[in-house]
Amino acid sequence: MSNRIYNVLFHTHTVSGIVISVALFVIFFAGSFSFFRDEIVGWERNEPIAENATLSDLDFDVLLDTLDQRYALYGRDVALTRYFNERRINVSLSATKDTTATEEAKRRNFFYLDPQTSDTYTYQSNYSIGELLYRLHFFAQLNLWGTSGYILAGLVAFFFLFAIITGVLVHWKKIVSNFYVFRPKASLKNLWTDAHTALGVIGLPYQFVYAVTGACLIIGTSVMSPAVVAFVYDGDTNQLYEDFGFNPPHYEWSNDKLAEVPSINAFVARAEDKWDGFEVRNVEVFDYGDQNMHIGIEGRTDYKAKFAGRGEIVFNATTGEEVKVVDPFTSTSYQNAATAVITQLHFGDFGGMPLKVVYFILGIISCFVIISGVMIWLVARDKKHIPEKQRKFNAWVVWIYLAVCLSMFPATAITFLAVKVFLLDFDATRMTFIYQVFFYSWLVLSVLFAAKRDNFFTNKYNLLGGAVLGLLVPVANGIISGNWPWVTFPAGYYQIFVVDVFWLAVSLTALIIGLNLKKPDKQVKSPPRKRVISHLQKGVDVSLTREESLQQLN
Repeated sequence: MSNRIYNVLFHTHTVSGIVISVALFVIFFAGSFSFFRDEIVGWERNEPIAENATLSDLDFDVLLDTLDQRYALYGRDVALTRYFNERRINVSLSATKDTTATEEAKRRNFFYLDPQTSDTYTYQSNYSIGELLYRLHFFAQLNLWGTSGYILAGLVAFFFLFAIITGVLVHWKKIVSNFYVFRPKASLKNLWTDAHTALGVIGLPYQFVYAVTGACLIIGTSVMSPAVVAFVYDGDTNQLYEDFGFNPPHYEWSNDKLAEVPSINAFVARAEDKWDGFEVRNVEVFDYGDQNMHIGIEGRTDYKAKFAGRGEIVFNATTGEEVKVVDPFTSTSYQNAATAVITQLHFGDFGGMPLKVVYFILGIISCFVIISGVMIWLVARDKKHIPEKQRKFNAWVVWIYLAVCLSMFPATAITFLAVKVFLLDFDATRMTFIYQVFFYSWLVLSVLFAAKRDNFFTNKYNLLGGAVLGLLVPVANGIISGNWPWVTFPAGYYQIFVVDVFWLAVSLTALIIGLNLKKPDKQVKSPPRKRVISHLQKGVDVSLTREESLQQLN
């Protein structure tokens, strides 16, 4: 590689990394916590669920009968879905096809339902910390103008991929040898460089997978889809969904009411028995209560049976005939398989709790790689030949950067505590309360630490503050709900137990690191080489130590 190409790659790697550094840190920090989204939701609501729980565990006959009494389901399409491993399910009701129905039945409806209590919730009252962090990792909160937050996350993922590739090319010749180099007592730049290189190599496969899958998921949905609709389908979004199989099927409405609705549980059992290891994720009833009623059941295979197997079966409810069958083992389309692989690699939901822990650790390592890269940039530009005004500007950039990034840790712990202590009701104010606590505490901490203008102080006391607050999270949970770790584990409430132990482990680690952080002493600068040689020629004892020699020279 010529020096010119090397310099171009080096500078593009630096510039691309610096430009996206804050956004990338937020993505990795929030995304790392999002691996435990389901556990956080169960902990927050005191609604634990078995790790291998599926939608088929529900009694659909009782559930639909309850919904029918409340919402008059006749003629509606009813979709029951469990997207995440939590107790509550998503319920979607279409407008009824019955022209004699009430005005309320002619309107669409969507809500969340707790099958154990039959309580329903809106999106605002169902909101959780897990949902906040999950959506923050792709900037959904910034969608003030269409999909602006998604587009920003997609661009960050794309430039992150670019930074990874250029970083590998720049360090390729010494990537193995530099991996084993760590000089904690060397200059500050060497210290940050060694940490950046070593941890960057450790997390390289993980970061590459996340850059690729993140760019595909976000750019594909928020950038490419509108472009395809505009230029290929002439603005017809419905036709696009139809061609890609996103639209639900439609069946002819007979307007002839059934005397008795067939058992949905029986059809779900038939679907599960049809394929070994088939997990039901979605049950949809078309034209509920009509003679032409159909039942669609979708799901996936167990990851041990097939990594990317999506299956579907549609029954005619009155005859029991299988109208449509998509075998997850033999009929998975390229589109469904590719989507499943990208999604599962990104969310890490195919290896259980051990994989979530590994993904979390690698995500936090990636956060440190981002910070060390910014510190290398600062130290390399803190030189005497650089104008004072430019050096001050660079220092302010890093002060603000570290304050914004590192204060996410105590802000997250504050939000967990506030929700557990003060937010006991599931009403419409829940979403607003979580937003205000998290973002206001994050803003205040960022301003205070940036105003301090001390990177060491920012690092040390964000770790210590977050650690102390984090240690209070399981304590608050035990006091408020009585779910102490020694209670939840024997009772099988593993989601609640995992979150408490998670905060204990993270907080103790941060506390140990924070207490052992020491402010680096100013290094004694060596005199110019010519001056040393001239003094040695004058008879200075070379056996003396460096400090003794300097004292003698002066």
